[in-house]
Amino acid sequence: MRAVVYRGVNDLRLETVPVPRIGANELLVKVAVCGVCPTDIKKIQYGTVPPPRIFGHETAGTIVKIGVGSSRIRTPHSALRNFKLGDRVALHHHVPCLKCHFCRHASFAQCETYKRTGITAGFEPAGGGYAEYVRVMDFVLPGVVKIPARNAFEEGAMLEPVNTVLKAVKRLNLLRGDNVLVAGQGPIGLKFTKILQLRGINVLATDLLESRLKLAKQFGARRACLASQLSTLNPQLDSAIIAVPSDDAVTQALHLVRGGGQILLFAHTKRAASLSLSARRTGGEGRGEVGTFNMDLSSICLDEKDLIGSYSSDFTLQAEVARLVFSRRLDVRPLITHRFPLEKTSAAIEMAVHPTPGSLKILVHADVA
Repeated sequence: MRAVVYRGVNDLRLETVPVPRIGANELLVKVAVCGVCPTDIKKIQYGTVPPPRIFGHETAGTIVKIGVGSSRIRTPHSALRNFKLGDRVALHHHVPCLKCHFCRHASFAQCETYKRTGITAGFEPAGGGYAEYVRVMDFVLPGVVKIPARNAFEEGAMLEPVNTVLKAVKRLNLLRGDNVLVAGQGPIGLKFTKILQLRGINVLATDLLESRLKLAKQFGARRACLASQLSTLNPQLDSAIIAVPSDDAVTQALHLVRGGGQILLFAHTKRAASLSLSARRTGGEGRGEVGTFNMDLSSICLDEKDLIGSYSSDFTLQAEVARLVFSRRLDVRPLITHRFPLEKTSAAIEMAVHPTPGSLKILVHADVA
């Protein structure tokens, strides 16, 4: 089969590799479509994991083989009973154990079982969606979701990123009518905007691009403005979601969110990054000098503000996410702007790294030549 193999930093190659062999209680899925995710982009750009690997984890396709029975395992995995050949499915590459210390605290992304990747197209498991077939291991079977007949594979591929957003929203202590800033209106920020709007939250959306502010209004934002104009509005915010890796957005949010509010970091996922507390300002005669900005920790203590993070998905939300997407209460279709065939996966990733004003969610179609 064809697959896009990661061979080193920014080195992706279309290669011919064996179709994955499945074992008892596993699935072989013919990939239809896979989304391009910033998580994989970081690994490709910075070489944070050793090659070779086949990335891609926002995957949807068709079950073409089911592995059942063995000399050791005489009864099929209970989750297998839900599936048959030909089923159209959305995949979920991480499923927690639901028993460990972290799972008991609902910190699923910290669970050691969750950190294992249960879907592969070959080599060290890495999602495998940038290939024609993937092997779905038994421990992630509970995360597989059937795609209804009226919905497209593309909608199925969006379940995983929608899950990450809904998980983050549920971390916030919000009431109907609260005012929430969503900084960044890319594909993730727009999902935040819509989900919050559906929950009765007043969203103030910011971005660097006017075109995305118009989309934010279409996705339910009550107000939208350029990031540079936010401070002039002096909004009364109950929470802020930082959906872009911007330190300036964090410090601005800490200042604007009122007492008892929360600031949620969603995009600060690069290890070893730290909040810069110095910035260059311009003097009266145009001279540049470095000014230092200190975080007033009393705003965290006395004003009872929370600075929290959210990373990855929550397996226990799968059913709720599926209802949200497949009912089209959150219609993900307008977010999809570009589609690339498998052999042009590198170009798809390049566009995601350097988005244009007209680009949002980018998908790779394995079944299109």
